[in-house]
Amino acid sequence: MELLAVPDLPEIQPGDDIAALVRERVDLRAEDVVCVASTIVSKAEGRHANLADFPAGPRAKEIAARLGDISGEEKDPRFAQAVLEESTEVIMEAPFLLTETRFGHVGVNAGIDRSNVPGSDLLLLPTRPTESAERIHDELPVESVVVTDTCGRPFRHGQRGVAIGWAGMPASRDWRGEPDRDGRELGVTVQNVVDELAAAANLVAGEGAGGTPVVVVRDFEFGDHDGSDNHFRDVEGDFVRQALRQWEFDG
Repeated sequence: MELLAVPDLPEIQPGDDIAALVRERVDLRAEDVVCVASTIVSKAEGRHANLADFPAGPRAKEIAARLGDISGEEKDPRFAQAVLEESTEVIMEAPFLLTETRFGHVGVNAGIDRSNVPGSDLLLLPTRPTESAERIHDELPVESVVVTDTCGRPFRHGQRGVAIGWAGMPASRDWRGEPDRDGRELGVTVQNVVDELAAAANLVAGEGAGGTPVVVVRDFEFGDHDGSDNHFRDVEGDFVRQALRQWEFDG
């Protein structure tokens, strides 16, 4: 498998055609997977915002005050209000805001970005990133498109790439019922392929000022496996979320 960063992409503006910009810069193949950072998808879709767009309500003011006390730094309640408005559930209010977005992704601060946003205070995640992936996929002669973001994980330090939208392939491949190397039947292994492709692409894309927001994955094969679009864990089976709902930060 080979990963190729798409070079020389300009600063993306609202209304820009990401697919056309990619086609101009790389010779795509039918079996390629194109991984696109949610940052440029959001910019193309006009998801810029300013703190003034989010007048703080009582709950946001309370959250910001508490987070400020915990961190020792003043927190803007308008940012807390933006997070609340971009979320369907607040899972944790302290020591940081952990929320679920409208499309099912769980992350810190509803994935709102405050870096690499020229001319604005905030960049919100795409409203429906799988639909965004489908639109880009329709305009590219490739197998699949994955919209990626970076976020942290429980029990791990640092961030890594994850998929928040995808088109042209299932989210996961199901190994259950297939034999392992010793001939034993696999009973629980479901491989989240779109997350793994997003993480691999993020290694090539990089971070910060030198980041490259589009990566082509070449010669990946899904294989002869059952697939599924189950990606975000159902609340009923998400025991970590259920535990966090009952937990209170003491600090």
